[in-house]
Amino acid sequence: MVKLYHLELIKDFKLNNKKIRMSTLQFNQALTELEDNLKSFALSFTNNLEDAKDLTQETMLRAITYQKYYKSRTNFKAWVFTIMKNIFINQYRRKSKSKIIFDNSKDSLLITNKPGYSESPISQIHRKDIELEVNKLKKELKDPFKMHCKGYKYKEIAEQFDIPIGTVKSRIFLARKKLIDSLPDHDLSKN
Repeated sequence: MVKLYHLELIKDFKLNNKKIRMSTLQFNQALTELEDNLKSFALSFTNNLEDAKDLTQETMLRAITYQKYYKSRTNFKAWVFTIMKNIFINQYRRKSKSKIIFDNSKDSLLITNKPGYSESPISQIHRKDIELEVNKLKKELKDPFKMHCKGYKYKEIAEQFDIPIGTVKSRIFLARKKLIDSLPDHDLSKN
């Protein structure tokens, strides 16, 4: 009698799990229904329609690929949006490490961190003025500021100088403020 009862419980459990688990058709339908929301969310990250479409496609592909990791009775939309956020963060990190930026202008220029030959004489003068003022900063402000401009994260800068992240942020802020004050003819308020 006890064995029969346990077998019935196991059978009920298996039936319930089949009901709970999303079928591939249901999964794909739920994912397709989210497509417009995903595009809007992607656009908030990329600010570019084509990049947003690419991010949406990559997210949907990744969701389908890792469908077996979706846990039933959890928020499907949040699961898919988390996938998108993680994809975007990973792509951003890869791009920032390569130090190549894609300009979203009509010409879609490829920009590196090196000064280009098309730099106008005025912009060369401005760049040299800014470099001179940066080099005049105290070492404790200059070094974190230069690392930050090269794309290092606050955490990486803090580890490099063995100081707290708050101190790094404060020093970068102070460096910016001093540069803005010392270069009134340049519009540095945007940076």
